[in-house]
Amino acid sequence: MIFTHDTEHALAVVVDLINTSEAASGAEELGGLPGLREFVERNSFSDVGELTAADLARVLDLRGRFHAVFRSGDVPSAVRRINEIVGEVRPTPHLTDHDGYHWHVHFFAPGAPLGEHLAADCGMALAYVVAAGELDRLRTCEAPDCSRVLVDLSRNRCRRYCDSRTCGNRMHVAAYRARQREAG
Repeated sequence: MIFTHDTEHALAVVVDLINTSEAASGAEELGGLPGLREFVERNSFSDVGELTAADLARVLDLRGRFHAVFRSGDVPSAVRRINEIVGEVRPTPHLTDHDGYHWHVHFFAPGAPLGEHLAADCGMALAYVVAAGELDRLRTCEAPDCSRVLVDLSRNRCRRYCDSRTCGNRMHVAAYRARQREAG
């Protein structure tokens, strides 16, 4: 494990959030409150109250800003973007052991709106990645027809595709067929 459980969970949430956009997946998945509720449930958020149109607007704004971190390409740009995100919330770090997980740190106040929750926890997770000198682990899928993002948490930094069952498999089959054509 490179990062703690809560950091890896927050990174997975960032990836899922970015990949809900039309730019990343080809279809807008957060077009309304039902999509936002599904996102919250899918990512097992704790202590999230009733979602509003303001929550949706804030999450959509954060999604674009998080995506910009992945596309930064250099540390100073990523740092600037992350600092802007976390600088807009008042972090309230506290230890918690909810939902069967061991002690970990949340950076948002209990009962905080979803946007603050995402900006604080996900922004800090991205900050940890950059502070560890691991910005190159934030990537876009290498499949030519895919724009989804991923966080490569493999030991040898070999993850290239957003999903090994779809993009990865498709690219391996294409490479195999190309080799067969060349051999034949």
